[in-house]
Amino acid sequence: MSHVIIGTGPAGVIAAETLRKRMPEAAITLIGEEPELPYSRMALPYHLIGDIQEAGTHLRKTADHFAQHNIELLQQRVTTVAAAEQQLSLNNGQTLSYDKLLLATGSKPMRPPIDGMDLPGVVNCWTLADARQIIAGAAPGDKVVLMGAGFIGCIILEALARRGVDLTVVEMENRMVPRMMDEQSGGLLKTWCENKGVNVLTSTRVNAVSDAGGGQLGIDLDGHESMTVDLLISATGVRPNSELVDGIVDTNHGILVNEYLQSSDPNIYAAGDVAEGKDFSTGGYSVQAIQPTAVEHGYLAATNMSAGAESLHRGSINMNVLDTMGLISSSFGLWEGAESGDETTLGDPARFKYINLQFADDVLVGANTLGITQHIGVLRGLIQNQTPLGKWKAKLMADPTRVMEAYLAHRVP
Repeated sequence: MSHVIIGTGPAGVIAAETLRKRMPEAAITLIGEEPELPYSRMALPYHLIGDIQEAGTHLRKTADHFAQHNIELLQQRVTTVAAAEQQLSLNNGQTLSYDKLLLATGSKPMRPPIDGMDLPGVVNCWTLADARQIIAGAAPGDKVVLMGAGFIGCIILEALARRGVDLTVVEMENRMVPRMMDEQSGGLLKTWCENKGVNVLTSTRVNAVSDAGGGQLGIDLDGHESMTVDLLISATGVRPNSELVDGIVDTNHGILVNEYLQSSDPNIYAAGDVAEGKDFSTGGYSVQAIQPTAVEHGYLAATNMSAGAESLHRGSINMNVLDTMGLISSSFGLWEGAESGDETTLGDPARFKYINLQFADDVLVGANTLGITQHIGVLRGLIQNQTPLGKWKAKLMADPTRVMEAYLAHRVP
């Protein structure tokens, strides 16, 4: 059989390696359009800081890794997919046939429709090429605006601060990491960053970007004085790279997949940021653009692409763990709460500690923490196991830090 995987991120690489283990004789082709060996975007901030070189971002540390596993690695762009013929075309004119195709094409950064976002000096932080541009344009003392304080933005934030730039973060929502943290925890994170010397402007929009001359940019801000900066980094969200199969398979926000990670075309699968799969907490379908989901998807999709194999995807749990300048935050499951559910909160703002638990009946369904590193895995375990807490719900409502005791009470006879 011939298997083709488009996308060389974690989902694609795990899928290729899983297929090779399960199907030693199959033809496996892994295609990525960047002129780089497969790498992890999550490692880019460590490269910006200087903790690792470019090679340290690579998902596999030997240049001939894929050749050694008889996986053909092509650095080309796929231009079209012809599902009826089970063929795809590359930008070099090459045509490939497939028995099974996996779309692991990930996502792309979105730039808001603001005048001047196409000027030199405006850059994303999404690729190794972006990282090279930031390293060249963000020297110590340079004025830099980071637009967006979401998960990706906060990862980049620390790298920029450690480079010694004069950093301002602009976020249009009223708190940092609004899709992961509530007002209290997001507000505490803002204070933490400000105490570390980062200027954070929440509830603020960039109205326009202009050429200020001398290689600098003018940033017009809503409600604040305009700024002149050396670099503007856009981290305002991403969207799935599903255009390649628009009109070929069913899509919504991403490529809709069933419990086998299979699209509406039985020979085309999807995994990672581009896949809209089952959500464990809601039972509905969502795109979860996080690396653990990509890895899980890649393995399950490859298993189901194997001849005679069947492995169900029971739904990915929403989870995020973030380290922002030494302050750890996390969110799991329905952290914003379930309809008609109960919640409990315990906070110590002076020590930057916070925990919020969300319940549906006597089951923990969501959690949001800040400054707490112990027992984070226990929170995920209680949520994912849908553990009926019984009398322990009242105990956790009174003291949400007792999660380990609650866990052990239901694990130990």
